[in-house]
This record gives sequence, C-alpha cells and structure tokens, in this order.
Amino acid sequence: MWWKNRIFGGNAYQVLLWFVLYSILGWLVESIYMSICNRKITNRGFARGPMCPIYGFGALTVFFILRPYSENPFRLFVLGMFLATTLEFVTARIMQRVFGEIWWDYQEKPFNYQGIICLESSIAWGFYTVALFLFLHKMIVSMVDCVPARAGKILGSVIMGAYLIDFMLTVYREKKSDLEDVLEESDERERRFL
Repeated sequence: MWWKNRIFGGNAYQVLLWFVLYSILGWLVESIYMSICNRKITNRGFARGPMCPIYGFGALTVFFILRPYSENPFRLFVLGMFLATTLEFVTARIMQRVFGEIWWDYQEKPFNYQGIICLESSIAWGFYTVALFLFLHKMIVSMVDCVPARAGKILGSVIMGAYLIDFMLTVYREKKSDLEDVLEESDERERRFL
C-alpha cells in the first residue's frame, strides 16, 4: 500500500498526517488572528473546511529543506525567512494566474513588494521556522504517534478526500462566478453599443 512509501525520510502515512495537522493549525491560527483584526469571525481558508494547505506545504517544505540546519537557530531564522517568503511569493503568483486574485494584501505594510510579500511577514516566517524546529514539529509528531495507525490512515484519507471535494467545489464556484461576471460585462457592453 502507498502508506508505506518513504517521503523525505518519513513514511507517507506520517507525512500525510503531518500535512493535515499543519494545514488545520495554520487555518486555526490565521482565522483567529484575522477574526481579531476584522472584529468578526473570519474563515481564512480558500475552501469552506478548516484547512489552509499552504501552511501544510509550507511547514513541511521548510522542515525537510532546512532540517540539516536544525542545530543553528540563527541560520534557521534567516533561511526560514527567505524560504517561506519565496513560497508565499510563488503561491501568490500561482493564485493570481489561476484565480485572478491574491487572498492577502500587504499594501498597507511598510517594506512590501507589490502587496504580496512584506518585511513584517518575512520576519514572522523566520520566527515560525525556529518555533517549528524547537517545539512545533515535535508536538505534531507526538500527536500523530498517539493515533493508532489504522485509525490514522482512515482519518487521514477521509479528511484529505473531504478537503479535495471541498476544494474542487470551491474552484468550480469561483470559476463559474468569474464566467458569470464576464458574461454580465459582455451583455452590459452590448446594451451600451446598441
């Protein structure tokens, strides 16, 4: 079964559950933070469910790439700033190409680049990277280790399946809405022309 495959030194089962937990934790932290900033409940996920996969991908990418530097907090901080900021920038460009928009805006922040990245977030990514190696990943690993493997495989599969369906439905709704907007604009131009 594919669960036994090795991915960057861990088995697929562990990596999948780490990804799920980081995605949920990232969604939770960002939703709480933005709810406080907006003074109303704010879902920071793209889809309706409680996951932000960018945090899962980001945390695991940073963990696997920077693991050789795990004994040097300063180097982790600097490399984490750079790597996570690069991931944020690339994600924004992909989102802009696929969806025509980016779901965050740093225009109001000092030292920002096109509202996509900013110094404040880059510094935060550096601190998150150090925290990831000092305690966060150990916590995630111990949580996964507490779940019996059979239950974890079922739970991981159900969560990822539900998220993929949620994601595809959200993409469909977004694309359908975009198409309706384009058709409405076209009709409006036609009426003006006639």
